[in-house]
Amino acid sequence: MDPLRRRRLAPLLAVSVTATLAPALATSTATAAPAATPSTVSSSAAAKGGLDRYVKQKPRWKRCEADSPAEFECATIKVPLDYRAPGGKRIDMAISRIKSTAPDKRRGVLLSNPGGPGGPGLHMPLGMQESLPASVRQKYDLIGFDPRGVGRSSPVSCGLEPEEENWLRPYKEETFGKDVAWARDVADKCREKAGSTLRHITTRNTARDMDLLRAVLGEKKISYVGYSYGTYLGAVYTQLFPGRADRFVLDSAVDPARAWRGMIQWWAEGAEPAFDRWTAWAAERSEKYGLGDTPKEVDRTFWDLVAQADEKPIEVDGQSITGDDVRSGMRQAVFSPQYASEAFVELRKAAAGEPSSAEKLAGLAGSAGTTGSAGTGADGTAAEAAEVPSDNMTASFWAVVCGDNSAAWSRDPESYRRDAIEDRGRYPLYGDFASSIKPCAFWGRSAEPVTEVKNKVRSLVVQNEWDSQTPLPSAQGLHAVLKGSKMVTVLGGEGHGVYPNGNACTDGTVTGYLLTGRLPAKDVTCQATADSNAEARRNQERDVLPGSPLPERAPDRF
Repeated sequence: MDPLRRRRLAPLLAVSVTATLAPALATSTATAAPAATPSTVSSSAAAKGGLDRYVKQKPRWKRCEADSPAEFECATIKVPLDYRAPGGKRIDMAISRIKSTAPDKRRGVLLSNPGGPGGPGLHMPLGMQESLPASVRQKYDLIGFDPRGVGRSSPVSCGLEPEEENWLRPYKEETFGKDVAWARDVADKCREKAGSTLRHITTRNTARDMDLLRAVLGEKKISYVGYSYGTYLGAVYTQLFPGRADRFVLDSAVDPARAWRGMIQWWAEGAEPAFDRWTAWAAERSEKYGLGDTPKEVDRTFWDLVAQADEKPIEVDGQSITGDDVRSGMRQAVFSPQYASEAFVELRKAAAGEPSSAEKLAGLAGSAGTTGSAGTGADGTAAEAAEVPSDNMTASFWAVVCGDNSAAWSRDPESYRRDAIEDRGRYPLYGDFASSIKPCAFWGRSAEPVTEVKNKVRSLVVQNEWDSQTPLPSAQGLHAVLKGSKMVTVLGGEGHGVYPNGNACTDGTVTGYLLTGRLPAKDVTCQATADSNAEARRNQERDVLPGSPLPERAPDRF
């Protein structure tokens, strides 16, 4: 499978359908909204009535671009910025679709989200068309959308410079003051440039947008495949609109109880068992890699190189790799022991002044706190960057990570210093990166309480055992609160994103659920195959998820 890389697609004018569904949408959306206040709406009835005009929109579907497939259509609808005041400001929601290939077999619509927060999803039908079985493509219209504030959906910006987007910063006593100033400056810039909008760029509101889209499309229910952050979005939807959720696949899952500071800290906690697995794996193959005959020796080899790089950075293709860069890069790499071993061997060669493979080192070089150019399209063209703010992915990321649950973030900078020092001791590979100060310490209060996910909606949670971005316990946490869910665990599975990957056990279980709606009688355990793990490594090198042609699976995203 080689997912298509497509340019982000031009939004087209729109406005949508089904007056008959207006009462249902208005009721369910208003119910999920926070209680009305005099400053927003005069009554909940007014809020419900205010949504009628949104439901009656009729999308004007057109070919997305001249060089895109004819069946790939785009439109734009309007959604309220604030669901408590639907008569107020409206923003765009860019949507896309590829219709069912067999209308007589069609069940409904299959929405999707690639992760983020801040990842555009307008492209998703193209990737799903490429990767999903024909039977699934017959069953559903494939629906993509850019979440509010992202990509073509009224993109937000904080006006950040590229260096301000580097946010996973290791704790150092001598630089902590500068890191605090950076975090405060980012929060201030976001507040000054888009504060009145950013407070409404939340997972709850994106879930409401999904339900509005459901009504606009004339559907009583939606089905859904969400990856990483998309699992949280899907879970929040099931909580707000349980009667509207049909078949929900939640792949590589976020634990709702840890959104969002705790999820970032999972990157450190989850890396330690993966690191131990890597040292044992490399020791068993000491003749090939030469990193040590025992796990303890491999461990010592690693930390010796970190210390060496701290004293004198390693030069790789004109780039200086510090010890912090090595720790950061290996945090993700160790979830694939072969990938980590090959990269680390090349790094040792570079440190010794010997020729090394830049390709194998790509996963380590310069990975500390990187963000990438968030505003570029799937092919990174300058034209796309001109249409979407360059910091859009970062701005929308902070809007969600800080705004979904401001209570999870301490307002005391010193508490982050203490946590970073403590977690560097507990999780030496990455603890200080994950726990040190973030802009959320200076963010405004959430517009509404965090969503408590706890329901009996029937859904399917899918998870690799060795996932660097959402470790296995994270998915287990989501499975536990989705009381109607079943879980597919891929033992030995490496990489972020499972379905589809060519593994008959996992693909068969997920596809069967999408086709029939029947969940397994009990949780399913699959064994990873050499081919499925090789596919995961290829996706890691391309920074993509299954079904997604967009390279945005960076080590600082979900």
